[in-house]
Amino acid sequence: MGLSDAELDAVRAIERDDGADDDLDAFFTGADHARPVREVRVEPFLIARHPLTVAQVRHWLPEYEDSFTESDSSTARIEDDLDDLLGVLPFRLPSEAEWEYAARAGTTTLTFRGDRRPDEDQVLNDFADDERTAAAENAFGLAAMGSANEICADVWIPHFMDAPTDGRPRTGDGPQVVRGGGGDLSPWQGCDEWLLLLSATRYELQDFTAVRPVAPVPTH
Repeated sequence: MGLSDAELDAVRAIERDDGADDDLDAFFTGADHARPVREVRVEPFLIARHPLTVAQVRHWLPEYEDSFTESDSSTARIEDDLDDLLGVLPFRLPSEAEWEYAARAGTTTLTFRGDRRPDEDQVLNDFADDERTAAAENAFGLAAMGSANEICADVWIPHFMDAPTDGRPRTGDGPQVVRGGGGDLSPWQGCDEWLLLLSATRYELQDFTAVRPVAPVPTH
C-alpha cells in the first residue's frame, strides 16, 4: 500500500516523454503523503462494482437532489446529504487499505492499466452505457476505480502515521480520506488531473464525494 519509488519514476518518465503540458510540482509535493509503502493485510470483503448512482441514493434518501448531474444513472456527487446517507445506508465505507486493494486489483503500477498516462476517454462519469463501463473494469470487475473522488472511512493523516496494518480504518476527529477523482475534472486541461486516477493518490475530503459501499462476506 502506498506510492512506490517505481511509481514515482513512472510519473517522471511520463513527464519527460509528454513534454511540458503538465505542471507536476504540486503532485510531487503531495506525493509524500502517500508514502512510505507499507504492507497491510486486508481481510475478505465485498465492494460495490461502481459508486452509488443518483437513483440508488434516492432509494435511501427520496428527496435527494444532485447539482452535478441531470442523469439518474450517473455517479452521485454528495455534499450536504452525506451524513444523512451514511446514517441510513445499510453498508459501510471502505477503509483506505480496502479501497487501494480494490483499485490495484493485484497490480503494483500507477493504475490498474499500467504505468502509462491514461487516455481521457478511459475516464467514466456515468454507468448507463454498458460498453463504456466494461472498458473501465479492472481485473476484479470493478468499474471506473479512480474516476470519481470516493470517500473512505479513514480520518486523514499524512504518511500513514499510526495506521493499522490489518486494513481497518483510522478513527478520530478531522476530515476523511478521499481517493480518486480524475473524472470529476474531465475534460482535462493539460494539467495534472490524470494523477488523481493513480491507485495510491490520496487527499482530504473538501467538498462533494462519491460513495462506493462495502459489506462483509456472508458467513452462511
